Amino acid sequence: MKENLAALLWSLSELGSGLEALARKSELQPLGVQVPHPPSSLASLDNSSASRDALSQWIESAGNWLGLEAEPSAVPYEGLEQLLENAGPAVLQVPGNGLPRFLFLLPRSLFPRRRGHIAVLAPDLRTVSLRLDTARTLLCCALEETAAPEVDRLLDETGIPEARRGRARSALLLERLRTKEVGGCWQLRQSPGATFWSQAKRAGLPRRLGTLLVAHAAEYFLLITSWWLIGRAALSGHLDHGWLLAWALILLTLVPFHVFGTWLQGFIAINGGLLFKQRLLFGTLRLRPEEIRHKGVGQFLGEVMESEAVELLAVTSGFQGLTAVIELIAAEIVLTQGVSRALELWLLPLWIGLTLFMAVRYFRRRQRWTAARLSMTNDLTERMVGHRTRLAQEARQKWHEGEDEELERYLELSESTDAAAALLTALAPRGWLVLGTFGLTWAFVASEGLNIRLAISLGGILLAYRALKRISTGLIMMADAVISWQKVAPLFEAAARRQLQGSPAVALAPVSRTPVPCSDAKDDTRDSDNGKDAVMEAHDLVFRYQDRGEPVLRGCSLTVRSGDRLLLEGASGGGKSTLASLLVGLRVPQSGLLLLRGLDRQTLGDEGWRQRVVSAPQFHENHVLAETFAFNLLMGRRWPPHEEDMVEASAICRELGLAPLLSKMPAGMLQMVGETGWQLSHGERSRVYIARALLQGAEVVIFDESFAALDPENVKLALDCVQRRARTLLVVAHP
Repeated sequence: MKENLAALLWSLSELGSGLEALARKSELQPLGVQVPHPPSSLASLDNSSASRDALSQWIESAGNWLGLEAEPSAVPYEGLEQLLENAGPAVLQVPGNGLPRFLFLLPRSLFPRRRGHIAVLAPDLRTVSLRLDTARTLLCCALEETAAPEVDRLLDETGIPEARRGRARSALLLERLRTKEVGGCWQLRQSPGATFWSQAKRAGLPRRLGTLLVAHAAEYFLLITSWWLIGRAALSGHLDHGWLLAWALILLTLVPFHVFGTWLQGFIAINGGLLFKQRLLFGTLRLRPEEIRHKGVGQFLGEVMESEAVELLAVTSGFQGLTAVIELIAAEIVLTQGVSRALELWLLPLWIGLTLFMAVRYFRRRQRWTAARLSMTNDLTERMVGHRTRLAQEARQKWHEGEDEELERYLELSESTDAAAALLTALAPRGWLVLGTFGLTWAFVASEGLNIRLAISLGGILLAYRALKRISTGLIMMADAVISWQKVAPLFEAAARRQLQGSPAVALAPVSRTPVPCSDAKDDTRDSDNGKDAVMEAHDLVFRYQDRGEPVLRGCSLTVRSGDRLLLEGASGGGKSTLASLLVGLRVPQSGLLLLRGLDRQTLGDEGWRQRVVSAPQFHENHVLAETFAFNLLMGRRWPPHEEDMVEASAICRELGLAPLLSKMPAGMLQMVGETGWQLSHGERSRVYIARALLQGAEVVIFDESFAALDPENVKLALDCVQRRARTLLVVAHP
């Protein structure tokens, strides 16, 4: 049995190729790149938290290299079976001494097995069914061995009967090990930046949408059949109990189709909305600084509201349109069996075209109304944010200047938009009803009194009326969704931007999560001039903003050596902060060369570069989030934190003079701060930003006017702390 289990485990040297194979087997569509082998340094790692972090960092970097996300997750002793059933595709580290070994878990949806089994990927790329209890024993045996002697001794002393001994032993082990973690787990999933179609396909949305279409078509087929049946029986004079029973049975058959269609609509709406929101959030984090630097909080609020409108209106209008199209097709089919060919050949298509024209008219008016509404929202929000400044400095008679004109224009646009909407919703269906009835009357006068065909034509007209009523409402919603989409499309498209991904081969060095004092930093390569190696080199950097013709930086060169303490001074607007953003990786120069330890950004990747160079931006660009004090300190390090993280954060707070603040807060490091919690002063916020940068343990730390808000005593404390803890330091300040 042990030999069979050993054949299912992947070694450390096979981890890179195994991740790629697992992604392809799970249909995650990885990039066509080869993952480098893990560095040999991982083979000598122990079970310490630093070793686990190093392995986790390499796996996450390898996932990014494949264009996927490898999200680490806890593997609790309690609930392990549920995780094994639902976590795939995932990589599970098997605890034990010696070299790390891994179990590759496949998704249950792609490889359904009988109850109590999971599907794993073997190193020979076979899909193997593994018993759930066997997998649990494989993962938990090392942990259970630590508590097993004590539990067995207790069972012996209490004299538990042999028949109940197994259950009692499992219950005691669960009680002892409930909060313990079993190995490591990394779940593979598509990046939110992948194509929306691939994500929707993986979630099963296209398949369910096709099923919904079939369900609606079957529902309308049964509905038409039922009325054809009862109408034919009534008009032919053969209406008896048998015909009524058949009609009732067909109507009852409609119920499951309708219920199933409603369930499918809810499933598609919820899961489609989830994917859409996830992509918008991901795209927001991909925006470049130039795309947001001129936007105010009111514009961001407007985009949030529009994103909600897109999700709600697009889904609702989509279902309305789908139903309306099916009804129109059904109406055309019914009208072909009626008395007048003119109704289905040119009258109904002509009226549909007129409805679309009225929808375009409404769309244009709605566009102007939306622009006015968002402008007012932005202006009102900005005034609310700066209300204290206005109260203190703006003349009272100017507080409401221009508001009446904006409201008057908004009212005019609202009336025009409402009129266009009323015309579309009222005229489109009712106008067709009048026109269709007139055409039917003309056909009735000209015909020889074919009652059955006249009744069929009337049914087609009523069905088309119902469809046009739906489609007019759906077109209004669709127009609103398109207008809202125009506002949030940049966020959606930004998610597809590929960040530079550094090779996993350089993911582990020389990043350290724990800050090390500069005096303890070791340099392997020495510069022949001054005995210190060059950490960062910039040659002839050129950068210009999109809205400016002249570059802010031209021919900028800089060399930062290990252990340097540099001060960058200059007048306001001279490009100091721009240079800092280039060095930290927030912006990309138009030309020039920027190296970190001899490696460019293409090699290290965006994430790797920002791990090694950390910046505390200017005060107005930095924020205290509405979370715990500890989260605001450690958000750039890792979360949830380990014990050593909390100890290090507490030590830095004391060095920065924040000990009195911590003693005043009831919950200490776990106190909620920010807009909805404990309010921090200007100087306290500045020191939080300094601590946040230091706690990331980067090679180069850049402080952009971070000491300007501190009094002389706290400036001395902060400088002493920074001097002790920063390996290499660059401070941007005014002369």
